[in-house]
Amino acid sequence: MSDNYRSREERRRAMNDNKPEGKSQGKPKKKKKGGLFRKIVAAVLLIGIIGLIAGVGTFFAMISDAPKVDDSVLKNSFSSKVYANDGKTVVKEIGAQKRTYVQYDEIPQVVKNAFIATEDVRFYKHHGVDFYRIGGALMANFKNGFGAEGGSTITQQVVKNSFLSPKKTVKRKVQEMWLAYQLERKYSKQQILEMYLNKIYFASGEVYGIERAAEKFYGVKSVKDLTLDEAAMLAGLPKAPTTYNPVTNPENATKRRNTVLNLMAKNGFITQAEADKAKQVDVQAHLAKQTESTSKYDVFIDQVIEEVKKKTDADPFSAGLEIYTTLDTNAQDYVDDVMNNKVVNFPNDKFQAGLVVVDNETGGIQAIGGGRNRVSGGLNFATNMRRQPGSTIKPILDYGPAIENLKWSTGQPIKDEEYHYSNGTPIRNFGRNYKGWVSAREALGRSLNIPALKAFQATGADKAKEFATGLGLKLDEEDGEAYSESYSIGGFRTGVTPLQMAGAYSAFANEGMYNAPHTVTKVKFPDGTEIDLTPKPKRAMQDYTAFMMTDMMKSVVNESYGTARAVRTPGLEIAGKTGTSNFSAAEKQRYNIPDAGEKDVWFNGFTPNYTISVWTGYETAKDGYILSPNETGMAKNIFKHVITHISEGKPKGSFKQPDSVVERSVEKPTGKDLKRPSGSTPSSLITKEYFVRGTAPTKVSQTFVKKEKEEKKEDKKEDKKEKKDNKDNKDVKPKITASYSGGAISVNWSASNAASDTTFTVTMSSPDGSEQLASGAGAGGKTISNPAPGATYSFTVTTNTGQSASSSVKVPDSSDQATEDDSTKPEDDGTTDDNQNEDNSNTDQNNGSDQGDDSSTQPDDNQNSNNGNNGNNGNNGSNSGGSNSGNTDNNNNDSGNANDGNNGNNNNNGGTTPPPADNGGSDSGSQTPQTPATPSTPSTSATPQQEPTTEN
Repeated sequence: MSDNYRSREERRRAMNDNKPEGKSQGKPKKKKKGGLFRKIVAAVLLIGIIGLIAGVGTFFAMISDAPKVDDSVLKNSFSSKVYANDGKTVVKEIGAQKRTYVQYDEIPQVVKNAFIATEDVRFYKHHGVDFYRIGGALMANFKNGFGAEGGSTITQQVVKNSFLSPKKTVKRKVQEMWLAYQLERKYSKQQILEMYLNKIYFASGEVYGIERAAEKFYGVKSVKDLTLDEAAMLAGLPKAPTTYNPVTNPENATKRRNTVLNLMAKNGFITQAEADKAKQVDVQAHLAKQTESTSKYDVFIDQVIEEVKKKTDADPFSAGLEIYTTLDTNAQDYVDDVMNNKVVNFPNDKFQAGLVVVDNETGGIQAIGGGRNRVSGGLNFATNMRRQPGSTIKPILDYGPAIENLKWSTGQPIKDEEYHYSNGTPIRNFGRNYKGWVSAREALGRSLNIPALKAFQATGADKAKEFATGLGLKLDEEDGEAYSESYSIGGFRTGVTPLQMAGAYSAFANEGMYNAPHTVTKVKFPDGTEIDLTPKPKRAMQDYTAFMMTDMMKSVVNESYGTARAVRTPGLEIAGKTGTSNFSAAEKQRYNIPDAGEKDVWFNGFTPNYTISVWTGYETAKDGYILSPNETGMAKNIFKHVITHISEGKPKGSFKQPDSVVERSVEKPTGKDLKRPSGSTPSSLITKEYFVRGTAPTKVSQTFVKKEKEEKKEDKKEDKKEKKDNKDNKDVKPKITASYSGGAISVNWSASNAASDTTFTVTMSSPDGSEQLASGAGAGGKTISNPAPGATYSFTVTTNTGQSASSSVKVPDSSDQATEDDSTKPEDDGTTDDNQNEDNSNTDQNNGSDQGDDSSTQPDDNQNSNNGNNGNNGNNGSNSGGSNSGNTDNNNNDSGNANDGNNGNNNNNGGTTPPPADNGGSDSGSQTPQTPATPSTPSTSATPQQEPTTEN
């Protein structure tokens, strides 16, 4: 019985145990095929069902609060209110007042085809949502980036602009698709297309709807009158109304129109031949003249509308929005006055200007000056027209990147010299000269081009591009070369706008934080939804870069070499940069523009609170060029007036030095390295500069220390030489003698211990007054002919070393002369002094005929040995004349050498009577012939003495 109650498992084991060992136990039992696959399919189906249920539930949850399709909303528009920066003042209400509704049957087929080919080519095939197009858009976005292509149909666009907020959420997209489906169920394709063409926005000045656009751009009375090229142009505008505006941006407009023509041909609406023919029409050929003047704040509000459409996809003219802006009505009113010639005097009606005022801390645009004599929808010189910035780009592409990446100081030495671009093209400064070694501060202040290029090269094009992009400047590539070296001085084709430059410069004033300039802070929709449109600040540069660049730009305004001294304003701390650009050679030749004529003149400046970018010039080259001082200074003049006005009554503030920056005194650059000044450095060569902390120079300059040592050494040499010269000069003893003989006075001068460079000045006093007899180097002599009888003549010799001596002689009167002539020669009493004995030692060594040669060939001996030939000079006038042979008053130096012997003669023979001589000869040293006379004994002074007196 027990066996009957064994479990099934036990019986199976027993059976297995009874099987013979080693024999096969038979084939294993086969598993059923497809079990795992069936499980996977079942799981997927289950998940799908669950997902479907969840999706359907989610879908219905999302559309549960979707607005209903309202006929009145579809066909009517609701105006939007625009508020000033106080959030209360409504400055304008924009909306339906300029709508011109047109029925579907009144719209020509060419216009319908142009819009369908561009916006929704499968419009007549789908039921509100084109899943085929959505798939294509996803692939395009995957390949070319998000936003490359949209998937919305015309029906979806009508729904979005009529019922929904522009928030880009899944819920909104689901509601949009649901309402598009509902719209297609309620309205025909023709009705939906009619709604679309009467709602879309085309241009500033409240131009929306196809009928209004046709009238605005082409002046036609009805949309029926539009041609193929015109219809294609209007169909291309809604994607970006400002970018593709044919009035202000003809180049972009032409490209967009041609794209529409190609799409029409591709999808069979026109032939390729028709498309090619329409492309040949100038995009501005049929444009109507824009005559509608702008109203108050229109220039600012145009920018508001542009921002709202770009950031929200909502239509401000029909969506019933409340738009809150950054508009400062006080600033805008003043800017409008400037543009209307009420503040500054513009040179003529064609001269244009554009400016933007930005709050540094927020990036909010306070005011816009779009131009002078503007019409509604016309060119906005502040936000739309791009021009070359000239040197105003240097802080952004040159010096800013160098400080940011290389940690240059404000005093970084740069050599301004003859230079060229890397491709060999020469680059020159505006003044066509070079300053040598200058600091980065001075180079920017003087707006030198060569140092700017060197700074650009030092950092590199990639870093310059990165820096500029961080400041909102996405400069286009041209000629296949991105950021070529010519960019360093503003040489690029596309150009920039004052709006862009104001935003970029405001980051310098805001400690390196960049806020994209904007006019709208938030938008409120009719359903209560609010969207905050204030851009988020981002760091564009380090705080040390912002502060140091700001300080360098202060030098542009404050230093004597700065190019913007005219904007100095009491009480305001201003920094900025000037800039100019030139015409091309072709433009100069075509329009007869002089070389000095300028195309654009800029000034970008800022205080701690506000930044203003001002552009001035002419719209086209044929309108004029900038030349006069009034024109070249207009940008700075406008800036000064506006910054003064908007700063009134507000805290002025100051630029704060961050902890990352230190100030140090350095020597002005004379080479590639900056050094601290030494105690010997002249104060005029010491300057203060800013450095990134940790990079300030530590080495002390030895330039002036070495110079000081050399100067001291040289001073010692000079002192030593001067002492020696003073000693030598004290040893110089001048001597002068004067004697009368044969009707003439002979004067001779010399000096003992005289140097070769000793000079003499001889003066004479007589009854006729005082006069200078001679002046020059070396000893000499002079003969005074026919002196006045009975008169006393005084002579003084002075050396260049300050020593002097004097002598005088009295001329006998006529009675004395006769007595002396009849007398016999007295005997020598033998009385002489030491000099006389010395002088007489050579008496009678030479006869009179030898005097001239001897005295003329040995001038040094005559000066230094007290005239060894004196004995010969004791002869009478004829012999004395022989000694002066060849010497005249016309050559005092030579005469002085020949007469040197007379000095000793007079001294030695003062007590003797000269022997008779032949007086028939003449004194070659005198131009007056001698008259024969009997020798007489001369009197040398009022008190008779043997030797003339001398005074040291």
